[in-house]
Amino acid sequence: MSLRTTFPSAGYVEDVSPGRGALAPRAWYASSDAKSLSLNGSWRFRLSATADAEDDSFAAEGYDADGWAEVTVPGHWVLQGHGAPIYTNHLYPFPVDPPRVPTENPTGDHLRVFDLPDDWPDLADGGAVLRFDGVESCARVWLNGTEIGEFKGSRLPHELAVGELLKASGNVLAVRVHQWSAGSYLEDQDQWWLPGIFRDVTLLHRPAGSVRDFFVHASYDHVTGEGTLRVDSDVDGRVTVPALDIDVVTGATVTVPVEPWSAETPRLYDGELVTAGERVPLRIGFRTVVLADGLIKVNGRPVLFKGVNRHEWHPRTGRALDLETMREDVLLMKRHNVNAVRTSHYPPHPAFLDLCDEYGLWVIDECDLETHGFVEQDWRDNPVDDDRWTPALLDRAARMVERDKNHPSVVMWSLGNEAGTGRGLTAMAEWIHARDTSRLVHYEGDIDCRDTDVYSRMYAFHEEVERIGRGLDGGTLKRRALPFLLCEYGHAMGNGPGGLADYQRLFEAHERIQGGFIWEWIDHGIEDERYGYAYGGDFGEELHDGNFVCDGLLFPDRTPSPGLVEYKRVIEPVAIAGDGAGGTVRVTNRHDFADLSALSFEWAFQADGETVASGPLAVPALAAGESAEVKLGQPPEDVRAGAETGWTVRAVLAEDTAWAPRGHVVAWGQVPVAPRARPTVAATGAPVAGDRLITLGPAVFDARTGEPRAIGSVAVTGLRLDVWRALTDNDEGAAWQSDVRYGELWRKLGLHRMRHRVDAVEPGEDALTVRTRVAPAAWEVGLSVVHRWTTDGTRVRLDVSVTPEGGWTVPLPRLGVRLGLSEADAVTWFGGGPGEAYPDTRSASRIGRWRSTVDGLQTPYVRPQENGARADVRWAELGGLRIEGEPEFWFSARRWTSEQLDAARHLTDLVPGETVWVHLDHGQHGIGSQSCGPGPLPRYFLDVAPAAFSFVFSETGPDVRA
Repeated sequence: MSLRTTFPSAGYVEDVSPGRGALAPRAWYASSDAKSLSLNGSWRFRLSATADAEDDSFAAEGYDADGWAEVTVPGHWVLQGHGAPIYTNHLYPFPVDPPRVPTENPTGDHLRVFDLPDDWPDLADGGAVLRFDGVESCARVWLNGTEIGEFKGSRLPHELAVGELLKASGNVLAVRVHQWSAGSYLEDQDQWWLPGIFRDVTLLHRPAGSVRDFFVHASYDHVTGEGTLRVDSDVDGRVTVPALDIDVVTGATVTVPVEPWSAETPRLYDGELVTAGERVPLRIGFRTVVLADGLIKVNGRPVLFKGVNRHEWHPRTGRALDLETMREDVLLMKRHNVNAVRTSHYPPHPAFLDLCDEYGLWVIDECDLETHGFVEQDWRDNPVDDDRWTPALLDRAARMVERDKNHPSVVMWSLGNEAGTGRGLTAMAEWIHARDTSRLVHYEGDIDCRDTDVYSRMYAFHEEVERIGRGLDGGTLKRRALPFLLCEYGHAMGNGPGGLADYQRLFEAHERIQGGFIWEWIDHGIEDERYGYAYGGDFGEELHDGNFVCDGLLFPDRTPSPGLVEYKRVIEPVAIAGDGAGGTVRVTNRHDFADLSALSFEWAFQADGETVASGPLAVPALAAGESAEVKLGQPPEDVRAGAETGWTVRAVLAEDTAWAPRGHVVAWGQVPVAPRARPTVAATGAPVAGDRLITLGPAVFDARTGEPRAIGSVAVTGLRLDVWRALTDNDEGAAWQSDVRYGELWRKLGLHRMRHRVDAVEPGEDALTVRTRVAPAAWEVGLSVVHRWTTDGTRVRLDVSVTPEGGWTVPLPRLGVRLGLSEADAVTWFGGGPGEAYPDTRSASRIGRWRSTVDGLQTPYVRPQENGARADVRWAELGGLRIEGEPEFWFSARRWTSEQLDAARHLTDLVPGETVWVHLDHGQHGIGSQSCGPGPLPRYFLDVAPAAFSFVFSETGPDVRA
């Protein structure tokens, strides 16, 4: 029997309306005493190439789907062996002809047969609702052979009434999901296009008199310390909050003394909404968000957002996340001092917001809207400026606001992202402002702030941010009176982002600048046996944006990247700085609300990077914004003469918290006391020339090239000046960037293929001097290099002097020497660590003595690139050699050359060789965030200029595994 309706079989797919059959949106809550049945799990699945390839007969009771495949719901069928994912940044992967979509429209038919549990209420008692929390991109639903609705809005909830259709057993739920629909034009959100039922499917019993929609209004008066509560409910009932002795009818207002909610002190009160048919738990946070004095204020105080943009992602399940993965995200954010999340570019799974309420994060909740691809046609036919689409836009706004309105963590609603401008956005803003006066409205694309309450930009350069902070940016009168946010900055693609500390100094210097949100939280790499992690183009897409989808502070497996470690340090809520000579540290509480009573402080005194004494440090419980000078005490007396010494002070959690254990490091600072003794080598030995070799103390050199062949018993190969690094994503930059992309110029100049000419090998009375010229083919520029080797009989010293020749117009990627060792594994060094650092990403680099392995020094960026440098290294030991630097140097070591690293496109392309290549760099060029933002600031450029630096080599003995 055919169940085909009188409507065209797939006409709804290209209908600009949000759909039909769905109930009005309402507040989401995790549980109640009403029965519910999860329909997650294994579903039968059939994939068709077009929207109308199959009729509706699969929805009928008794249909035989035994021959169908199975997929897991929540999930995406393209990640379960059916079809392939597609990644584009902003280009639509289909012809732009709104609202039309291609005939080739992968369509997945899903079937689930279920019985009601034995304790399910009598079918005559109340009704039932079927809730879909997320389906991409368009769904049509049947229950027991009856069509009950169709909807669009992939990251939004839809509820369908099904009570009269339910049976005790053998219920047949059929869902047809189309990859492309009119709704796809509203969801061009810089992520993988992943069709499927990717969030929960739940059957909810709705008893007579059960809760429908309700709105918890919980404000806080910072002057009186009182909270005011009113719960509006579509169904009359009572509200109780035992801890506050509240028991009132819905709609009543009550004011009582409370502890306020903030991201730093997320105080929640347990309550309950009770109607005749249902009891719903409430978690109430009292807080007030206002725009006052040109600032975003919460509970009377300006807040500084130290945020991240978070797409939902898991490397195996895509945007289908379980609760523990969401919790892991929140815990990682809290442990890395992040205090805010922008839910780019759609509302998250609602359980994530429960976690933000519980653990404490400010949230900008963003609507499921982006039409970025229309920029390619100068925004012509943009749906947000076409009245036909306005009902769909308003539906999306309402489904976000109504679902999430009871979360104290949500302090701003965002209309969407990169959707141009138009009447539809204005209608959304007007509706939201009217519906919820307790929050602000954000939208970065509203450049004149006509509809919004905050001036928001993305990737503004440091200089412009400073002008905005000083009020010199111009713009409309309204905009000049509004606070400023960087809703996206610090593009975390590959190695980087650089310049975060410079941004943070601006945020803290100018009250108008209320922080920003790093782009983004996690790399969207897909677990793949071919590559480790796959990115755009790895699935044969004809149109893609490569690894631009891997631009997060976490690697796909949720391991923190060096960028997240750097960000944690930059945004520490406690500043610790001092004067070694004065014997004090200045401690500043950078929290917006909390005092320092939750922290304890401890000191350690280091000599040559090793702790020789430690103890607790008494620091008062400073209020937010306060500072104090704290005496450190006397350094230990039994420190070796000539040792480099200094203090390290750490602020740690005094007790276990919900998000981290006692002793977790929140902030740290270092105060130098005595500098190190510089390495010296008295030139007492003379080079001895042989037939093909020259001997100088423990070192042996090739008489023709002047290159060392061994230092003691350690074989050395290929020592030469090096200026090339495997280009980072930020070196490469983005084609649309307005500033100079030096990676492109470096490759054009040929810095990756420098030629090395030996001009002279000159044995002298007390030194071996090797003169070379290093230059790229086809150009006149070059570097004149002098290597001068001396020895005291047991050690050899290399003095390098570099003189530029010709008209250099670009900085260098790096400047130093590289050499190869035949055997090396364990590494020990005294300098910055434990992780990598570069000139504008070194805030988290802590001076100490560190141990690792050569493999442990590598940073596994999804697309291989320059990585692993340690900064401010005094000396390093590996492969039987000790290398001391004058001045301090950048150190890295790897089992492949920079050229091999540069050629690799996935980690699996890197095959360890028999040589460990060691880089001893006098300088590195900064990193910046030019993959989608500014390049490094000029002070981090490695400008071409005369340079001199030295290294002392000595033998240490056999290599010992770390």
